[in-house]
This record gives sequence, C-alpha cells and structure tokens, in this order.
Amino acid sequence: MNEQVNEYLEMAYDLLITYGLKVIAAIIVLILGLWVIKIITRRTAKVMEKRDINVSVRGFLRSLINILLKVMLLISIAKMVGIETTSFIAVLGAAGLAVGMALQGTLSNFAGGVMILIFKPFKVGDLIVSQGHLGTVKEIHIFVTILLTPENKTVILPNAAVSSNDIVNYTTEGVIRVDMDFGISYDSDIKKAKNVLMKIIENHPSVLKDPAPFVGVKGLGDSSIDLAVRPYTKPTDYWKVYFEVYEAGKIALDEAGITIPFPQMDVHLNKLEKK
Repeated sequence: MNEQVNEYLEMAYDLLITYGLKVIAAIIVLILGLWVIKIITRRTAKVMEKRDINVSVRGFLRSLINILLKVMLLISIAKMVGIETTSFIAVLGAAGLAVGMALQGTLSNFAGGVMILIFKPFKVGDLIVSQGHLGTVKEIHIFVTILLTPENKTVILPNAAVSSNDIVNYTTEGVIRVDMDFGISYDSDIKKAKNVLMKIIENHPSVLKDPAPFVGVKGLGDSSIDLAVRPYTKPTDYWKVYFEVYEAGKIALDEAGITIPFPQMDVHLNKLEKK
C-alpha cells in the first residue's frame, strides 16, 4: 500500500515539475501579454485620433485589434503548456473563411466605409455625385453613405460601390460654377443681351465676385444664338443661384425687348410648272 502511495506521489511530483514550470511561465506570459496588448491598443487609438478618423471606426478597429492580439496570445500560451494547437487553428481558420464568404458583401461595404472615413474624399455636408446620384452627404456610416438629393429624396449607397468608383465632389474647393445657357434670336443685339445677363448675375447676392462671373457666346444654334452664363457661388447656394438667375434672366431679357426664340423651321415650297 505504501509503495503504491509513493508511486502516486512520485508521479504527481514529476507532473508538477514537468507542467508546473510551464504553467507558471504561461501565467507570467499571460500577464505581460495583456499589459502589452493594452499599451498597443491605447497607442493605436491615439494615432487614429490624431489622424481624425471617425469615432465609430476608431472604436471598431480598436476592438478588432484587441481581440486579434488576445487570440494570438491565448494560442501562444496553449502551445507553451503543451496543448496541441494545430487542429484548433485549422478549425478557427475554416470558421473564419466560412463567415467571411457568408458576409462577403457586408465586409466589402465595411472596408469601403473605412477607406472613405480614412482618406475622406468627401465629408458630411459636401455636394457630390456618386453612382449617378447628385446630392448632399447627409450621413456616413460604416456600411453605407446617405445622400439627400435636390428633390429631397434620400439615397442610400453601399460604401463598397462608392469607394471603388468615381466620385465628383463639388464642395472641395469651396466654390462651384453654375452653368446656364440662354438662347436669343438672331435679330437680337448680342452685346445688349450680354450686358442684361451680366447685370443679373452681378447683382445677385449669392454670386461671388471672385472668381468673376462670365457671359459669352457659346454657339450658333439652328434657331438661336446661345449665350453661356457662368457665375460662381458657394456649393450650398448652387440651386438658389441656378433657379433665380434663370427666372430673373428671362424677365430681364423680355423687358429689354430681346427675344428668346422657340425651335422653328422654315419650309420653302417650289411650284413645279407643267409642260
């Protein structure tokens, strides 16, 4: 009986010597590893804050980095104490692949959202054209960007499509040109018409003095002489200038006796003489 007890005690002693040191080392590595991870995540958050990355992206990336580092730490500790990690890593990888394939579209939109928030091709309040839609950026989320169109319609665009295609930003320079065309009859005085239209845009409160507005002959149409009217304004006043100048220009041209012709065609009939 004593011999059997001694045998068990020796086995316990051998196990304690063999695994006890590994367990102690693993605990030390765990404590140090968690401390290092805390420092890394904290510094990463400061870097993102300095680069003015969106708050929601900051929080998500910080959590993601924290989780990945802790998973790597736990795998390393498991290997230290002698646990077979190959199968565990294989299962984890397969699960990650399956989840990634199932959420492929969502992950693409997330990646697109992160790219938009980091590189900032536009921001909330900018007037942009994306995916064929013109509108003011109302909100930028992780997965989608929301535009408000001039018709007061809400357009929700997936960030994957927005970030991977052309974006026209009318707000970046802080100034936008409003392109308008007026047609006058061939019998009208071009210089007089130009002066009338120039006065309209120069007197408009939302038209900027610099860059200077411009009025000139754009082309000679079938029924009219086409005048290009090009005032500059702030992006927020674009539609105000567009609609008001068109209305004021029509009224002013009428008062000045300058005709805006409608499309017309002259038809000449030749009478054939009978022999």
